[in-house]
Amino acid sequence: MTAAAAGGARATRRVVVEADGGARGNPGPAGYGAVVRDADSGEVLAERSESIGVATNNVAEYRGLIAGLEAAEEVGAGSVDVRMDSKLVVEQMAGRWQIKHPGLRPLAAQAAGLVRRFGTVTYTWIPRERNRHADALANAAMDLAAGKAPATDRVARAHEVAAQGSTAGSSWEPRPASTATRLLLVRHGETEHTALRRYSGRGDVPLSERGRAQARATAARLAGLAPSVAAVVTSPLSRCTATARLLAEALGDPPVVTEGDLVECDFGEWEGRTFAEVRERWPREMDAWLASPEVAPPGGESFVQVGTRVSRAVAGLLATYPGETVVVVSHVSPLKIALRDALAAGDAFLHRLYLDPAGLSILDSWPDGGVAVRTVNDTAHLAAL
Repeated sequence: MTAAAAGGARATRRVVVEADGGARGNPGPAGYGAVVRDADSGEVLAERSESIGVATNNVAEYRGLIAGLEAAEEVGAGSVDVRMDSKLVVEQMAGRWQIKHPGLRPLAAQAAGLVRRFGTVTYTWIPRERNRHADALANAAMDLAAGKAPATDRVARAHEVAAQGSTAGSSWEPRPASTATRLLLVRHGETEHTALRRYSGRGDVPLSERGRAQARATAARLAGLAPSVAAVVTSPLSRCTATARLLAEALGDPPVVTEGDLVECDFGEWEGRTFAEVRERWPREMDAWLASPEVAPPGGESFVQVGTRVSRAVAGLLATYPGETVVVVSHVSPLKIALRDALAAGDAFLHRLYLDPAGLSILDSWPDGGVAVRTVNDTAHLAAL
């Protein structure tokens, strides 16, 4: 190939950059991952992954974008389609959102400088389920930053997950249920706040009498569905732990395990208020919150932050209980996010799905990364209450 021909190939090569980043906490031990693929064949041309010490999720996401663009330049890309599950980075780099945080401006400027080296760059938001390769690399880097495992082990696992994700979910071929890890997702029973349509986040509101009756009805339903349960894993808040204990009693007393990552979203200043009160007092903040998972209630937690820990919790369950059945007792927000990710749905799903108190959803996951959502918000067992 002549030098001119080589230059022409560089100018016309189309690539996809998949990038992600995150932190164990926010801020916390952080890392990023980036993958460059040929746009036509899907072949992986380059990978990047690095632990970056203590940083925020957004900083790590921008670092992943920068690493992906640098790698795209190295493989001779002329046209780049950036795909990320960070709505904030995609919207800011596309020029639709302002960059208000001063700590992100230098990173955005660095990314913009790299963008000018290509003929065209586009930005596309994708659900986390479709960003598994970069997500796995980022998680490997985060684990390394937190000192959880040798780098070789974590990167090997990241490649294993990425390989699974490249083919899983694209086939209708039936998989045997016996090899799946089954998660029986249960929302806690009703509380006084539930009945009054009040925001219940980190406030420790106990089950009402009706909520306890709902939990017992759910326990009877699960006893018929799951003859063998490895564990009942629950949010630490009492409305969940009380539900979990009633379920465990009906299931032969499997261990009840508390998992902090399953706790409800922190609704900040909205805690304990009715939906109508929040709409009246914080109309602009509520509109922004409904429009973007990156936005948190005043003094609270965004759905992006909740999603980070829910993904971590689900991954931990799949690693700890392979091929077994686990009951997961949690709240509306974490359960919606788990179902959104399993269905590879968009963020609008979070505001369109309704989950009743003591409603049951069933999620199967296979070792090859395949996922099947079998039931969503089943409440037949509550009909007699």
